[in-house]
Order: sequence, then C-alpha cells, then structure tokens
Amino acid sequence: MEPSTVRSEATGTPAVAPSAPETEPGTAPAGGGLAGRPAAGLVASLLVAVVAFQLGASMVTPALPAMAATLGVGADDVAGVSSYFFLAGAVAGVVLSRWSDYVGRRRILLATLLVMVGGTVVCLLATSLPLLLAGRVMQGTSSAVFQISYIILAERLSPRVFGTALGVVTAINGGVGGVDGFVGGLLTDHFGYRSIFVAILAVGLLALVFVLRVVPRGERPADTGTMDWWGAAALSITIVCLTQAVDAGSASGWASPRTLGLLAATALAAAGFWAVERRRRTPLFPLRHLRSREVWPLVATTMLTLTGVFAVINFTVVVLSQDTAAGYGMSASLSALAFLAPPALIGLFAGPVAGWLAGRRGWVAVLRWGLVLCLAVLVVIALMPTHRWVVLGGIACLGVAYNGLFMATANGLGVLQSPPDAPGALPGLNSSAFGIGAGLGIGLVAPFVAQGTVGGYATALWVSAGITALALGTSLLLVPRPAAMPGAQA
Repeated sequence: MEPSTVRSEATGTPAVAPSAPETEPGTAPAGGGLAGRPAAGLVASLLVAVVAFQLGASMVTPALPAMAATLGVGADDVAGVSSYFFLAGAVAGVVLSRWSDYVGRRRILLATLLVMVGGTVVCLLATSLPLLLAGRVMQGTSSAVFQISYIILAERLSPRVFGTALGVVTAINGGVGGVDGFVGGLLTDHFGYRSIFVAILAVGLLALVFVLRVVPRGERPADTGTMDWWGAAALSITIVCLTQAVDAGSASGWASPRTLGLLAATALAAAGFWAVERRRRTPLFPLRHLRSREVWPLVATTMLTLTGVFAVINFTVVVLSQDTAAGYGMSASLSALAFLAPPALIGLFAGPVAGWLAGRRGWVAVLRWGLVLCLAVLVVIALMPTHRWVVLGGIACLGVAYNGLFMATANGLGVLQSPPDAPGALPGLNSSAFGIGAGLGIGLVAPFVAQGTVGGYATALWVSAGITALALGTSLLLVPRPAAMPGAQA
C-alpha cells in the first residue's frame, strides 16, 4: 500500500490519509454518507431486490404438491425445488459478494438480478423437473443480493441511518410480513403454480429498474487484486458437500455410509481450500483474519444460533402444532398463520428498531441481548411444550429476539467486522453459516420430533436450547473491530 493512502475499515475503499479527520473507534468519518431522500431511495431500491429473492424462497413452498402432480414426479423428487434453491444461494453468497470487491457492487447486483429473472422465466416455462430445478438454481443465486445490499448500505449511507436501513432490509429475510407463503398458496389454488413465477418475475424486473436508476454508479473497486477462483471452487465444494451431508444425516442417519462419505469429502475439500488460500496473493478469505476473534466467533455464533432457533420456529413447533395425538391438531394453513406468520410480521417492525438500537448501544451488545432473550424463550417453550398459548407467545417473542435483534445485528456485523482488505468476504461466509446452521438444526432434532411424543418434542426443544446456549457462549468471545462503523463496540 502506498504511504499516501489508507484503506477505510468501514468500507474497504481507499481514503486519503493526510486530510482525513481522525475518528474514535466504533465510528465512521463524518459527512461521508447519504442521508435523507437519497438514502431512502437507495434503501427502497435494495428492498425491492431482496423481496424478489425472498418471494422465490417462500412463495414456492405451498406449491410443491401441485408441481409434483403437474410434472408427474414424487414428493421426494420435487423437494429439490427448495433444497437446490438454498444450496445455490449458500454458494453464491460467498462467491459473488467477494467478487464484487473486484468488479463493483452495482455490476454484480445487476448481474445477479438478471440471472434471477432468467431463472424465473425458465421455471415459468419448464415442462420437466430437470428444467424446473435448473431455473431454481439460477433463482437461488439471487441470495447474494442480501450480502451485496448490506455492503452497499455500509459504504453509501451515513452512520446515523445505516443501522435502521440495514434493519429494514434484514427484516425481509424472515419473510414478507409472513403472508408471502399464504399468497403463494392462494395463487396456486386459483391460477396454478406457474402464476407464482409470474409474480416473482414482475418483482424481479421492477428490482432491475430500481437498481439501474437509483444505485450509484462509478464506484471504485474495493480490491485491486484478482478474484481467487480456485479458492471459490474449493469453498463451494466444501459447502455443497457439507449441506448434502446434513441432508443425508437427517434422512439416512449420521452413521450411514453416504453421510460418512459426504463428511469425508467435506473435510478433504476444506483442507484443499486451506491449502489454496495459503498460496494466493489475494485469497478469497485471508486466513489470518479467519483465525481472529473479530471473525470466527461471529461465524460460529451465526451457525449455532440458526442450528438452535431456526429449527424451533420452522420445524419442531410446526410439526407439534399439526400433531393430532401429542400436539394441537391444527391444519397446515392454521399452523402457518399461528406460528410462522407472527414472528415474520413482528420481525418487519423489530428489525429496523434493532438496527437503530445497535447503532447507538453497540452491535455486539445488541447481538448478545437477542441471544439471551432467545435462550430464555426456548427454555420456557421446552418446559411447557403442551401449552399452546405459552408456545404461541414464545414464538411471537422470537419475532423480536431472533428475527429482530439477532438477524439485524448478525448481518450488520458481517459487514462491520469484515477485513478491510477483503470487505466482501465475511458477509458471504456469514451468509453460508445461516444456511448450514438451518439445515443442521433440523437434521439434529428430526429423530426426536419423528417420535411423535410429548417427550420427543421436549427433547428436540431442549437440544435447540442447548445449542443456543453455545451460541451465546461464542458471542462472548467476539471482539469488535476497533475502527468498524458505526458503533460496533460492545
């Protein structure tokens, strides 16, 4: 690095050292970001982009039986419509966010939306399952819009509005008000499952227009090196093998030959990634940062929290509520409205508040507050799983603690804690931790839930609570990056 320049910890972009005013740790340089109407326009355009992805994630689920019937395949086969979508997102989040360091955020964001729109057209016109799965993989790559949007917000907005804006965008990650899945079911019932892809296509095209018109152009690359495609390939293989191992462990058992083979492949791919990164001048993720307490505790906390909490909201309680023997005997639609919609809807309001609070009280501190509340709620639910009103109230509280406090701060810290020489690296890696943790959590508790007994459900809930306690423990090891913006201090 030339002596006349320094790299901003907040954005990773070059800044002239002599004229830059000094700032205290945990703040950003004053007067360098958007505010007011320009900031609102930028947030709105990014919000449409993330909604386009979220609709592809949630509206399709109620239509899976209709897809299977129309295409003449079994329920097991059509499950790939969702699993391949999220797997593609886990890989794309890592690779595309880092690639944006070299070619620019706006360019990658536009390319990602174009691929998503193309994939939606493929899904709309698909007459066979392989074509539908190909389209879903293309759609899934749009998961990267979340990570890229977070980085754009950090680089473009003033510290005063960054936290609130990030909370607004993050809130969509829990669902569009909890009604997107319900609307997907209505469209399927009245117009067929292809109507869902028409709706997604319309929002995707609108997102392209917004990004083209609003997101600033002329940005400088955050890194002057070259993209580490060998490292990207090795890490992608690691993520794919690990994700498939989790699925195999849940379906066939953790000691099955297929699961053990996939776990071995995961270890080999991870070792290959480590070997590649040690030899690269501009690695996908600088290994010295991966060993830092500014990085690895965040990734571990994210994965453990998703392993613990996600399975409770999206699996254990849903199955419990529909169980006619040991549970509440609800229908699928009533269960969704009672236990899935409330936390998503509450998260829409809690996310922006959590971001605002984190900017003033400290991102790491608010993350820990969210985890303490999550753990307390899970303990109460585990103690009284047969009391539906207690469980319903607990799930609503998780809308604040998990969808609000945790999701906003975990995603914000993915940007704020990212190494200054690789600002796009940690957001992508943290995103993969979300996906891996979600799958791992369901895989771990599925054998207990499958027992269909009160004791089985209680055991599953206690397992989730224990893992969440581990997440709280790793969060205590997280050290804030001293010059992170804004207000990342504990």
